[in-house]
This record gives sequence, C-alpha cells and structure tokens, in this order.
Amino acid sequence: MAKAEREKPTQQVVVVVRRHPSEVDDRFTTRVEELVGLCEAAGGAVAAQVVQTRQTPDAALYIGTGKVEEVRLAVEANDADVVVFDDELSPGQVRNLESRLPCRVIDRTQLILDIFALRARSREGMLQVEIAQLQYLLPRLTGRGAELSRLGGGIGTRGPGESKLEMDRRRIRERISHLRERLKALEGRRSVQRNRRARSTPTVALVGYTNAGKTTLLRRWTQDRGSVPVATGHNRLFDTLDPLARRVKSGATGEIVVLDTVGFVQNLPHLLVDAFRATLEEATAVDLIVHVVDATSTSQEKMATTYKVLEELEALGRPVITLFNKADVLPEGASPPPDVRAFASIYASAETGMNMEAFYQLVDEHLGMDTVRLSVSSEHGDVDGLWSHLARVGRIVTVGEEPTMVQLDVERRVAERTRQQLLGWYPDLTVRIESGQEGANYDRP
Repeated sequence: MAKAEREKPTQQVVVVVRRHPSEVDDRFTTRVEELVGLCEAAGGAVAAQVVQTRQTPDAALYIGTGKVEEVRLAVEANDADVVVFDDELSPGQVRNLESRLPCRVIDRTQLILDIFALRARSREGMLQVEIAQLQYLLPRLTGRGAELSRLGGGIGTRGPGESKLEMDRRRIRERISHLRERLKALEGRRSVQRNRRARSTPTVALVGYTNAGKTTLLRRWTQDRGSVPVATGHNRLFDTLDPLARRVKSGATGEIVVLDTVGFVQNLPHLLVDAFRATLEEATAVDLIVHVVDATSTSQEKMATTYKVLEELEALGRPVITLFNKADVLPEGASPPPDVRAFASIYASAETGMNMEAFYQLVDEHLGMDTVRLSVSSEHGDVDGLWSHLARVGRIVTVGEEPTMVQLDVERRVAERTRQQLLGWYPDLTVRIESGQEGANYDRP
C-alpha cells in the first residue's frame, strides 16, 4: 500500500441498507458484507449499520422518516463522517438527507467511483475514472457551483445571460468531450498492441468478481512459468484497476499472454461499464477467458454478475474455464458445484499452488499449446536446408539413420500447418503427426 494511503486517516462510516421483504438471509448477508468491504476499500471503517425492511424506496428520503432519525442518532453516537447508502440515490434524495443529517451522504455508485479514483494508476485508467465521475456529477450540479472551479474555464467562457449552473454544465460537457478524445488516442494504441499480440501469441483474460484472487493467480502463473513475477496482490476490492499483461511459458516451447482485468461487483454502475469499456473489451479479443471464482464465498449472484458484464461486452462467444480459487481452505465435501456455463471447471488455490499444474495443462490443451510429435522421413537421405527449417518450427527430439528420420515436438495448434509447410518445401518427405499413445497419422497425400 502506498505511503499516502497508509497515512490517510480512517473515516467513520454509517451504512444504510434497504432490505426487500422477500430477500433471503444469505443474499442479504452477502450484500451487506460487500458494502462493508467497499467502505473499507475506500478508506473507511463501518461504525454502525442501519437496516430497513421496505418494499420500495421512499421518493423523498429513500428510507422512512423514522429511520432517518435513527441514522442521525447513529451518526452522532459514532461521530461519523459519512453515511453510505447501498443503492443509487437521486439528487433530490441526497439533498433531503443531507439537510437532516450532520454529515455527508453518498450512494453506492459514488463510493465505487471513489475507490476507482484511488486505484487508478495509468493515464488511461485516470481518464476513464474522471469521465465516469463527471458523468455522475452532471445531473447532480444543483448547489455545487463553487466546487467546480477546479474543472477549468476562464475569461471568455461565460455566455451572455448564462447562469452559473448552465456554465458549469457546459464546462463539464466540454471536459468530458476533451477527455474522450484523449482516451480515444490511448485506445488506438491499445488496439494496435492487441492486434499485434493476436497475430503472434494466444491470449487469456482473467475475469471475475472483485477480490476472487485474479491478481494472486497471475502472480502464481508468472512464478511457476518463468516470467517476471507480479507484486503480491492485496486482500481488498478492486486491487487491480488497470489491465496488466504478462507473458508466461506454455506447452513445451511456446508462450501465452495472460491479462488481469478489473473485478466486478453486483450492480456495477453502467457509467463505469461504459467508461471502462475499452479496458474490459480486452476480454472480447482473447482466445480464452478464465473465470476466477472465490470458492469460499461463491454464490450464483456473483457468478451471474460476471456473465452479465461479459454479455454486455458481447464477450460470451469466447470459451470459458472456471477456476474455483481458494479451494485449499474448503472443508471436505464443501466444494461448490461446477459452473454449467463454462466448458470446464477446476478447483485449485493460487495462493498455495494446489492443483495449479492441472489448471495450466487444461489451459494449454484448450489453446492447443500442448505438444504433439512430428515424424519426418526422407527416402533420399539428407535433404539440403531441412535442418534449419526443422529447428525453426519445433524442438528436435531424435535423429535416426537412413532413411533420414527426425522426430520433433510442435504445438498441437500449429502441427497441421507445420506439416503442410514441410511438404510444400520438400515434396519428397513423409510427415506424420503422432498425438496420444496410439498416434494419429496423416501421411503425405
């Protein structure tokens, strides 16, 4: 954690949750725990929780007047700095609540925006966060004019007869337009990098609910497969905001690119999905998606959240492997059922390394990165230039006598293409692909 984050004083928070009468206990508990985790990720400590069971929100206050008084007493008793509501509030509801409570009032969307602003490190991430913040602020400008002076402006920006509020709105729209232009330029560079990777190296994207262990998985993968290690992830929500790519070894001679993406939460605000679309779209251009699930706190809602975001990004056409992480701490017989929406599920632990080799093998097999044996023979003995070609396309394993026989290992995904290339260069060769123990032979036509 950065020094500035460590020294930042912890704010006391009162959280307010509305519970629908039909909501089951487990789902409600998970929702409250997630809200508490979000508050902690933003640098707050939850001092009190206020819950109201209510069919629909109150139009003016979101909760009833009696509950507002209960919240006020909780704020005063705990000297709270802020009240956080587990839902998006209208501008009118925020104004009405702040007129009755002796502290700031924010909703879930603004809380997540604060966390994103805290985590963003790259230029692209900061631009995306600022765009989302301005889009959130735009309909909530009433009474905030003086606070917008930091957005820019100056002599010549005020139109004739234009009110302060109208000017602020115009300046925000101009700022959003300017940020989008800058972001578009960065997205162009990312697209070039993505296309370059796609032409040369298979790509895997790690997606899933926030704090499921994606960053820990990437660190384990790079340590086990000989690349540069990633810094240890923190046990906190939205630990990774900016996409992180690492090359790892795969199969016998190849490598793949693994991308760590931003985590999801339930009811992820649409303006965040829109702002981070360029980042999240990394998952739409990959060869394989690894859905990382926390096996210790898995729920259908959390898994459904991930698939919902992937659907919004039109990424569900990509194959999915579901990794149930942290399986090492599960009681015997308590493993969650396999993910029926994935083509394969596996139970492992990125922290301890439990069953990770089986996971790597599963990924390699799906990407065609596992190796097969090519047997190359010629009735005419040594062929001019053959050795240099074979050294480029695979790893030579054995060399026989006359007739010249060479065996080499190549990636399964390129085995048939390699065979056709060799036959095109040297029509007199016989090339066989041997996969498995029995072997699948494809003699030259």
